[in-house]
Amino acid sequence: MKTNQNSLALAIAGCTGRMGLTLVRAAASRPNFSLVAGSERKGFKKSEIEAQLAAAGCKKLMVTDDPAVMAKQAKAIIDFTTPEASVSVAKAVAKTGGIHIIGTTGFSAAQQKEIEQCAKKACIVQSGNFSAGVNMLEALVELAAQRLDDHYDIEISEMHHRHKKDAPSGTALMLGRAAARGRKVKLENKKVTARDGITGERKRGDIGFSVMRGGDVVGIHDVMFAGPGELVTLRHQGFSREIYANGALRAALWAAKKKPGLYSMKNVLGF
Repeated sequence: MKTNQNSLALAIAGCTGRMGLTLVRAAASRPNFSLVAGSERKGFKKSEIEAQLAAAGCKKLMVTDDPAVMAKQAKAIIDFTTPEASVSVAKAVAKTGGIHIIGTTGFSAAQQKEIEQCAKKACIVQSGNFSAGVNMLEALVELAAQRLDDHYDIEISEMHHRHKKDAPSGTALMLGRAAARGRKVKLENKKVTARDGITGERKRGDIGFSVMRGGDVVGIHDVMFAGPGELVTLRHQGFSREIYANGALRAALWAAKKKPGLYSMKNVLGF
């Protein structure tokens, strides 16, 4: 790909995945980005990758299975892959002092600590969701949880496509943490993710989660406050992965002016 000296040199981790190709198309259409590299899993077939990228309007992109090689090519890497892959990318970016935009979800506590360590040397923006609308929803959920006391039961429902591997989704957990902040409690102490059989009455103050998977649903999230005689529902529905790509690209440009550290999409949006 041709580069523009005034643009941000960008790489896409997992460049032919569902989000990867969406990011490739979005970045290739914007003059303030130069798409310089991509990554794939070890053993990828070059001809197949090139065909997929060409169909997305991107030709002659350098693709590697080595995060270190990719990190040396680009100032910023956008990464919607797997926890294991994202930790490897973060370590590579930390060595170059670059930018790492992480949309991957499902990290273990140990993996999250590794990301936080890497943020001492790299500028990392990590979010369970890069949609501006979802981040607005998060702010509204925190406010509602603060104003509606625990006489209002909080239930979070989410649905995604059949291929999603982690549950509840990173976005659902993000919304759960917002609700917990509003109530001044820890989500880990109030989270209920499984109900089956005779479970007994719902405990006051619990934050419940329900998960649906099917088809090619991009993402639907509902946060319900069920109180005496009324139900308040806050909803976000994503119709295209472009909303996440747009947010991630915005985050990359924002991060280009920041020092190393761990940031969120709320920082990017000024919430």
